[in-house]
Amino acid sequence: MSDFAGMEDLLQDFLIEAGDLLSGVDNKLVDLERSPDDRGLLNDIFRGFHTIKGGAGFLNATELVTLCHLTENLFDKLRNGELSVTPEGMDVILAATAAVRDMFGYLERGSQPPAADAALIEGLKATISGEAAAPVPAPAKPAITPPPAAPRASGTANEPDWNLLYNAVTGLPVPVAEVRAPDPVQAVMEKPLEEVVQSALGRRASDKPTAAAPPAGRREGERQRDNSIRVDTARLDQVLNLSGEIGLTKNRLNALRSDILSGRNDTETLHALDLAVSQLDLLVSDLQNAVMKTRMQPIGRLFQKYPRIARDLARNLGKDVELVLAGEETEIDKTMIEDLSDPIIHLIRNAVDHGVEESSERVANGKPTKSIVRLEARQEGDHIVIMVADDGRGMNAERLRAKAVEKGLITDEEANTMDERQSYNLVFLPGFSMAAKVSDVSGRGVGMDVVRTNIQKLNGSIDIRSQQGKGTTFVISLPLTLAILPVLLVRLGEQPFAVPLSMVREILPVDPKEVQEVGGRATMVVRGEVLPILPLSSLLGWSQERTPEYGVLMQTAELSFILAIDSFAGREDAVIKSLDDFRPKGVAGVTTLSNGQIVLILDMKELLGGAGEQRGVARAALMRQSVAAFA
Repeated sequence: MSDFAGMEDLLQDFLIEAGDLLSGVDNKLVDLERSPDDRGLLNDIFRGFHTIKGGAGFLNATELVTLCHLTENLFDKLRNGELSVTPEGMDVILAATAAVRDMFGYLERGSQPPAADAALIEGLKATISGEAAAPVPAPAKPAITPPPAAPRASGTANEPDWNLLYNAVTGLPVPVAEVRAPDPVQAVMEKPLEEVVQSALGRRASDKPTAAAPPAGRREGERQRDNSIRVDTARLDQVLNLSGEIGLTKNRLNALRSDILSGRNDTETLHALDLAVSQLDLLVSDLQNAVMKTRMQPIGRLFQKYPRIARDLARNLGKDVELVLAGEETEIDKTMIEDLSDPIIHLIRNAVDHGVEESSERVANGKPTKSIVRLEARQEGDHIVIMVADDGRGMNAERLRAKAVEKGLITDEEANTMDERQSYNLVFLPGFSMAAKVSDVSGRGVGMDVVRTNIQKLNGSIDIRSQQGKGTTFVISLPLTLAILPVLLVRLGEQPFAVPLSMVREILPVDPKEVQEVGGRATMVVRGEVLPILPLSSLLGWSQERTPEYGVLMQTAELSFILAIDSFAGREDAVIKSLDDFRPKGVAGVTTLSNGQIVLILDMKELLGGAGEQRGVARAALMRQSVAAFA
């Protein structure tokens, strides 16, 4: 039973407004530490705590009111000149904001928050009275952890788990004796794809779980996602106006339809029909763009929590680091914001911990004592670019290669053939770390691997630029939106599939006479480069009906290859519909084509193999299978 029965709307409004206020207070506190005499900042922070206290009072959140009141009293003395800003006092204040955020967590779960830590309360009272406060517990450091692997009933690292699809379509469990047999797969694959997916979608709609019980198979973190969104009223007005225009055009088309059905097919009537259809096409495109804009949010709402994180980590490490933000007004799809949070946190922590040097080392190298880490966002064409850059020591490609060989992640032969860019990308390998020892900040070799995995799930890419002695920049490139994905339609026999167009570099014919076996795998030479050939049928685990006639040169962050297919069906801008409840491995979702046909959108990175140690083994098996397709 919620402690706020009958006050749910008030509670939700408070959490949204107070959350924004607290994030703003955190950033202003970091600025205040650099400008302790700024009266404007002191007044803004005072007003922030005062407003949060007022809202908490309406909700009868007594302990939150008490904590905010003490902090408000402290800032009242600071802004009136009765006290001065000290590093110890700032530690107490920042601990108070962390405690306020923890209390928000209780409110989100519908519970009254308990009292703040007694040491924190005593620290605030001592600071207010002008006494030296005892050290308070350091703020908890945010951590990035890999999502738990979903259990799989069957399937190898290289094939979709069609048994899950079978279960979703039929509503029946796969018999235990047949889990690894081809029968369930065949039962599904004998049906037309449209029938399979339509049946699944229809059944899912009828058995839709309640809000209290999230669908099976969903990640735990997704249950707590914020599904609300703030939309500028001007954008909603635009959507409303376009809807009205479409309604008028619909009425015009209905009238023309009646005229044509009654026998009027003269030139004037047909011309009017053509104009009305053209008008409808234009209005629908405008409406689609307007609706997409309602999903766009300023990335500054994501950025605003990072100065505090960088400040806390730098202080714990004894470094002088300033996080500079740029491009906060750049807009990004709301659905991406939460998925970007952990990767950016890790990149910032990586820059502060590994990238920037100790102050003494910087002075010895003729650099300023203070290090600058820059977090910037901007739009470039149909992509959003996010950069995390530091002015630290930079990366040493030779040391990276040596460490990877030492850890057994690559061979000496592979290391000798790597250029600088490939060497930098070694930091993304699971298990790779340059840290001499494991700490609560780094050293386990999982962080950067998770960063790249999360970015790739957003159909994005991450690149590294570095210069020794000057610093390192991580460049993330993301599509403007995840709702619409440009795809290339390819065919196996008569069955179409969609692959992301962002991975496609070239389309070329595959002549069996030009296919060569190198190291037990099928390859082709394209402009002097030897590229492996992977038949789509092998990736899906389908039987090979005929020799592939075409190839799609595709490129991921770590592999370039030729996807062998039977034919093409064109290019489309796909509106993605997810299959989260029963999504088989290697399938990102489905889309409906302009002719009404339903097509699976393939997740090429998943099809190419599993994560971690299994990736190389799975890919090698695929390479060996590819030879048989051209035998």
